[in-house]
Amino acid sequence: MTVLLDTHVWIGWLLPQSTVTRAERAALDHAAARRHLRISAISLWEAQMLQAKGRVELPLAFPAWLRAAAAPDVVTVLPLDVDVVLALDDLPPTFHGDPADRLIVATARAHALPLATHDRQIRASRLAKLWKPPRAAAPRRLQGP
Repeated sequence: MTVLLDTHVWIGWLLPQSTVTRAERAALDHAAARRHLRISAISLWEAQMLQAKGRVELPLAFPAWLRAAAAPDVVTVLPLDVDVVLALDDLPPTFHGDPADRLIVATARAHALPLATHDRQIRASRLAKLWKPPRAAAPRRLQGP
């Protein structure tokens, strides 16, 4: 299943210390191997802002990290285009004061993609279909004779 990643999920998935759970990380790794991960173009800017403000510690210099993190074999960057702007125009004016989050939700809606996010306001809004990582299979139990 193709999924749009909120900026914090994208960055967290690529860093060893994050709020991304093991189940999410495994599911995202699986989706990445199939080239099913997308990010909104605004996430590139958000990553730069987070790094510039010292809110995220990257293992590489920012230019090298960004080129690797946004490489085509890692994620597909979806542009800000007419469809995204029209989806943005359909969002209620009271939804989320953060323009980047509004654009990410609009991108999910314009491309009919589930959104991987931990943002409480986005999740509570029900304006985007939310991604749920597949549940890991239960461990097999050996049965006696």
